[in-house]
Amino acid sequence: MSTDLDTLVPSWLTLPDLAERLGVDLPRVRALVRDRAVVGVKRGERTTFQVPEAFLVPGEDGGEAVIPTLRGTVIVLGDQGLADDEILEWLFTPEPSLDVAPVEALRAGRRAAVRRAAQAVG
Repeated sequence: MSTDLDTLVPSWLTLPDLAERLGVDLPRVRALVRDRAVVGVKRGERTTFQVPEAFLVPGEDGGEAVIPTLRGTVIVLGDQGLADDEILEWLFTPEPSLDVAPVEALRAGRRAAVRRAAQAVG
């Protein structure tokens, strides 16, 4: 990977932390990872699997939820041949066609523009 993810991603969550923030159990969070609703990497001193905190947005129930359109974007990027660390790098690097990092555009509801940019990767 050409960029250090720690310089791009301001804060990370372990899977137990993610489960707590979402108000679900750990098997449900593992299913989110398996289903590509979130993507992460092993990092830190103990090389634990972690996901960016920026993947969480306010949920409809007043709690927190994963960005609803993240999964489709992750799948498009994976289909373009990107590994998980490369997907994270792309999501958190400012994209000229969006004027912001793709993750910020997704958080703002700009799914179509992000997917167009993702399809141009590769």
